[in-house]
Amino acid sequence: MYSLKEAWTMMLGTDPVANWDGKIYCNKTDKAVTFRANETHGYMAAYSFTIVTQGWLTIIYNGHELTLHPDDIYIYSPGLPVTIMEASDNYQGICLLADENMTIETPTVHDLVHIAYSPIVQLHQPQMTLSRDMALQLCTKMNEITVYLHSNHIYKNEIIRMLYAIFLLDLQNAQTIAIPQHNVPQRVEEIFIGFIRLLPKHFANHHDINFYASMLNISPVYLSRVVRQVMGRTVVDYINQMLIMEASFLLQKSQLSVAQISERLNFSEPAAFTRFFQRMKGISLKRFRENV
Repeated sequence: MYSLKEAWTMMLGTDPVANWDGKIYCNKTDKAVTFRANETHGYMAAYSFTIVTQGWLTIIYNGHELTLHPDDIYIYSPGLPVTIMEASDNYQGICLLADENMTIETPTVHDLVHIAYSPIVQLHQPQMTLSRDMALQLCTKMNEITVYLHSNHIYKNEIIRMLYAIFLLDLQNAQTIAIPQHNVPQRVEEIFIGFIRLLPKHFANHHDINFYASMLNISPVYLSRVVRQVMGRTVVDYINQMLIMEASFLLQKSQLSVAQISERLNFSEPAAFTRFFQRMKGISLKRFRENV
């Protein structure tokens, strides 16, 4: 998958600001810029938060069609397939992008696990309609980040991270108001976040739940229970989602052979990889690559 910095360079050619560290960026967007995101969406190891300020936007997010209007926010989680389908000619929005690893290590992320069993790592419902005041409040934080990104402040990176943490807390507040809350025990929260931290680093080499449970010093049964309790999905669902997205990325963006991709993703043999891809995508490897 592309890092935020790599994705930005692919879409627009150069860094958005001088000496950018590639961790956080925020910018206003329109119809033309938004459609360019189709080049990297689903292959970007970064979270994005988009608030519609004018017009409308229709996307396919993880197989579901969503139409967003002014004061709607949608949250992109790394690895989930997203396609921009349509946008009004007057569409405008503001988009905050943040590196995946930096986000997971942000302390406030732990608090977001309490949002209706839907942590920032993969929200069940990525779209939410904000109150007008809350939309303006979040847009203000995003605009502040933009100002510091283009400043010469010697502590700008530290300030930007603080503003990002405040943005996440404001977003949590908005979701707490909008969505009925459930209490998640701290131990469950810690295990789930631990699993999410391990997954991007090890999914290519370790497809089995036993490895992740061992790394977290718990039983496979308990890890399965925690992940299902928090997200209503299985550990295998998460691993397979990462594998299929990385496989799709390599098939589309590299010249590696099927055998080489199979080996990189630690399948026992190319035939096993071929069957997995067909089952997950509903299309053969050959047809998928021909359609790129």
